[in-house]
Amino acid sequence: MIPTNLFDNGMRQIVAFLCMIGFISTSSYVQAQGLADIVKAGAVADGETDNAAVIQSVIDRVSARGGGRVVVPPGNYLSGPLVLKSGVELHLQKGARLLANPKSTLYNQLPWMRGFLSAHGVRDISVTGQGVIDGQGQEYMLDLFRRLRSGEVQQDSIWLYKRPGGRIMNIFFLQCRNVRVTGVTLKNSTDWVQDYRDCDSVVIDRVTVQSTAYWNNDGLDVTDSRRVRITNCMINSSDDGICLKSEDPRLGCEDVYIDSNTVRSSASAFKLGTASHGGFRRITLRNLTVFDTYRSAIAIEAVDGGLVEDIDIRHVRARNTGNAVFIRRGHRNTEGSPGILRKVRIADVTADIPLLKPDQGYPIEGPPDHLNPGFDRMPIRPSHYHIYGHPFLPYNLVPSSITGLPGFPVQDVLLEDIDITYGGGGDRSVARIPLEDLGRVPENRAQYPEFSMFGELPAWGFYLRHAEGIRFHNVTLRYRVEDFRPALVMDDVRDARLNGLHIPTTKELPVILLHETQAVTLEGLKMSYPQDKAVRRVNHVVR
Repeated sequence: MIPTNLFDNGMRQIVAFLCMIGFISTSSYVQAQGLADIVKAGAVADGETDNAAVIQSVIDRVSARGGGRVVVPPGNYLSGPLVLKSGVELHLQKGARLLANPKSTLYNQLPWMRGFLSAHGVRDISVTGQGVIDGQGQEYMLDLFRRLRSGEVQQDSIWLYKRPGGRIMNIFFLQCRNVRVTGVTLKNSTDWVQDYRDCDSVVIDRVTVQSTAYWNNDGLDVTDSRRVRITNCMINSSDDGICLKSEDPRLGCEDVYIDSNTVRSSASAFKLGTASHGGFRRITLRNLTVFDTYRSAIAIEAVDGGLVEDIDIRHVRARNTGNAVFIRRGHRNTEGSPGILRKVRIADVTADIPLLKPDQGYPIEGPPDHLNPGFDRMPIRPSHYHIYGHPFLPYNLVPSSITGLPGFPVQDVLLEDIDITYGGGGDRSVARIPLEDLGRVPENRAQYPEFSMFGELPAWGFYLRHAEGIRFHNVTLRYRVEDFRPALVMDDVRDARLNGLHIPTTKELPVILLHETQAVTLEGLKMSYPQDKAVRRVNHVVR
């Protein structure tokens, strides 16, 4: 059962956190101890001269004297990798473009230098202004593939049919404190666009991401960091838009506040848990706009042994996206215990799920494994190789889902004021899970978590399995084209309350299937059939 004061307490903690750091007051940052103009130091804005040595010397000098602003004036400045130092604000004026030198041999000299702009173990750093940081991803990859094919650099042969290592991010900050990135535009990365890893007190505001130059271009990653604020950003990326990760079991992401962002993604718009070793606590998301996004608008995953709790998501508007909500508790860390996923609130969400591929026409699209159902077919590949772990089987449009594992349920989820419209169009000749044989849905306990990881599902609207303490309040599910499947299927669900569920578009029965459930209460249902006909209970236990 979800405590009534759970989310109010969470918000009080967030507000206290914001007041405590003053959203990293400017007094914590670079002060007016003098400006340093890179052109006056000898930088050349011709787009051809590598200015790394000049710019780095200015950064080093400003940091050594106690901090200050390093100014990049209007112009095109080519540079190899740069390292930001304590107390330095790198300020790109309007019209300034910092271009990554595409010679791949220049990068990855040290394990922590994974970006065009890197920082390690420093404090009070910032990247500001109205200029552009351009990773020149296409040019970089041409150089890297040239070196791979010539044998100059040796890598596992996976690069021949997936993607190589040795790629770089535009920004990679590791174990830094008091970080501020505001106003700039980040373009054309070859890897994740930006990653703030094991950092403390981070502000990211009014950042524009335009990165569809290559695969694996997450727009904004936060990995094992604390006290983070992400606001007013516009992200167009060829992988996840805003993605929280936890790769260290000793750490995790905590006290993250995300508000007023817009995302277009060739994967998921907002995701936490691609890696979930340490977990996520007190994550707040508000006012997210999603469009033309291939996978989920909202994805919450606990699959690597970490604790995921106190997740509060409200005010999401998603149009033309592949999936609305995906919540998954899995077990990839097969030598340890499954993680915990509990205390999630998702409220005020409107989502439109088309029948056809939502990211069609973008430079880097998601693989056509499940959209345009019944028509797209994945090529035959070795059985051990799946793109993103998806099965190469035809299946119908995939519903939203909340899925745990036998004995390890997803716990305490509240869905409130949700309105989802699906393309529908389910066709028995494409795929079908018989309602009398729900066990055909694979558990896939150790598989990479994505909403299409199970293949065909027996519902068109919402599928719940291995869950407890689930609350639906004022949820509407509808389709545009008739679908033969039930709108909602619950399998091995305990202590669930559906209040005000509205399903206006149904022609086949049952509308709701309850299988192996306990203490499921239905109140105020609005459907086109009477409840005694619309709801089928199989092995339902009444307590």
